[in-house]
Amino acid sequence: MEEIIEIRDEKQIFKVVNDGAMRYKGTIPDDCWHEPYMPMDEVRREMNRMRFYGYVKEGELLGVICKEPVKDTTLIRHLYVLTTAQGKGIGSMLLDYAQNRVSTDYLLIGTWQAASWAIAFYKRHGFDMMENKDELLRKYWAIPDRQIEASCVLRKKM
Repeated sequence: MEEIIEIRDEKQIFKVVNDGAMRYKGTIPDDCWHEPYMPMDEVRREMNRMRFYGYVKEGELLGVICKEPVKDTTLIRHLYVLTTAQGKGIGSMLLDYAQNRVSTDYLLIGTWQAASWAIAFYKRHGFDMMENKDELLRKYWAIPDRQIEASCVLRKKM
């Protein structure tokens, strides 16, 4: 049986996020990479700010996603799939699930400029690259300048 449900188990979220994030190692700037990619204290902070939803198959959490309402839009956050489960449509199912539960006019996604596979994935799902990414990243995210420099933003009208 497979389903998408709310996930409250910080250890499972930690495992999926950090395993799935290994795809970025060696691609994003070295000064932006760290292990674990999302430390447990950050997982807990994020769990306090937003809900994590997960794709579960046969009792195993294979992928996670969050959506976060911020000001006049919704951010898609933390879309990660276990490396052994990538390329099987799980990310698409999670993104569709989150998109269908949005009440704002737009969805925004921030990702690394060097993550060509992530950018292509979001474009396949109807997102467009935004030219004013620095402005958007400063308005809707709380991230360091270095991350702003190395990131991009994609948007989808709902």
